[in-house]
Amino acid sequence: MKALLHPARVVALVFLLVILLGTGLLMLPISHAEGISAPWVTAFFTAVSAVCVTGLVVVDTGTYWSGFGQVVILMLFQLGGFGMMTLATLLGLMVNRSFRLRTKMVAQQESRTLAIGDVGSVAKLVLVVTLGMELLITLLLTLRLHLAYDLPLTEAAWSGLFHAISAFNNAGFSIHPDSLMRYASDALILLPVMTAIVIGGIGFPVLHDLRNRLRDPRHWSLHTKLTLSGTAVLLLCGFVGLLLSEWSNAATFGPMSVADKVLSAAFASVSARTAGFNSIDIGALTHESWALHYLLMFVGGGSAGTAGGVKVGTVAILLLMVIAEIRGRGDTEAFGRRICAAAQRQAITVLVLGSAMVVIGTLFILRTTDIATDKVIFEVVSAFGTVGLSTGITADLPESSQLMLTLLMYVGRVGIVTLAVSLAMGERRMPYRYPEEHPIVG
Repeated sequence: MKALLHPARVVALVFLLVILLGTGLLMLPISHAEGISAPWVTAFFTAVSAVCVTGLVVVDTGTYWSGFGQVVILMLFQLGGFGMMTLATLLGLMVNRSFRLRTKMVAQQESRTLAIGDVGSVAKLVLVVTLGMELLITLLLTLRLHLAYDLPLTEAAWSGLFHAISAFNNAGFSIHPDSLMRYASDALILLPVMTAIVIGGIGFPVLHDLRNRLRDPRHWSLHTKLTLSGTAVLLLCGFVGLLLSEWSNAATFGPMSVADKVLSAAFASVSARTAGFNSIDIGALTHESWALHYLLMFVGGGSAGTAGGVKVGTVAILLLMVIAEIRGRGDTEAFGRRICAAAQRQAITVLVLGSAMVVIGTLFILRTTDIATDKVIFEVVSAFGTVGLSTGITADLPESSQLMLTLLMYVGRVGIVTLAVSLAMGERRMPYRYPEEHPIVG
């Protein structure tokens, strides 16, 4: 029982319980647009995708689900992005003004707060930033949809609210069958969505650090510096790579003006890292762009945010280890700090196990379908990275493959984080050490 109550495992179990609750609600006839009960696989897949803030769907969200069903989906990805234990912490603060040590530890693991004394502060920051950003983006989108597209105010408000919450939580759900392709040339729609995606996906520990030391970058934590620099590099590389790969593609950027090409490339680079919205046809991208998406989706965003993937910090540490080895340095260093050996081992473990999940998922789906390998890899990486982009094969997969995708989404959102935290908390010094030997490498 004590093993099950490990703080990191509690987070995973709570996510699972919410998924099951969401599945039950989506199976109710009131959730279906035609007033019938949805198949359990469809309801389960949608619930997993929503709670794990992924955005992969097997049915069109805007037409298959009723208004009630869409509200359920919105609440699921709001909870999934916000964090169930963070919410519980806030409720505890409001009711009792304090909470037990175990509750603090559980909330610390979910929010990846660096110090247990910061749990309450980070939880409040999560609430303020989440609600503030979602309300602001809702207002901007509502006004734009109402004034520029002549949507009735209530319809514009619902669309604005749904897409704002989906964007901030990096969920990728849209009530439009073409996601945001109809707004591909509208910067006043895409730029607010991009802003919400970046802020939501950069991680609350980074936002907490910036709030306290915004004007003193020299004293930012190493985690903040690695996340911000890594995010900037990935966004720039994704933008340039997509612009070059798709510039003359008649099915994507080709017919666009230069300004629209730049806007679409920037949006695709931001969304590919975990958000799952698309303003161009993903299935029509070149193979080079698909390959670039593999990388962006697998890396993902910052730790303890709404983003998925193995995280920017993990990859940054691994690259720094490689640089240190090439330079013959005994220590892995960055920004005048030495990265501890435990963090290096954890980064390697997360990368190896994450890669193993992608390989297993790909082999399984290839075994059960005749779909092209590159499309299957795209789908698997998108599921594991909780991105939600698809080349259009999700609904065509057999149920066994769809269930494999749900496993990948769950592991991508909860499992790797749980593993990383368990490793960090479970580290202990052994009373002995074996003799050292140097095996041949390479």
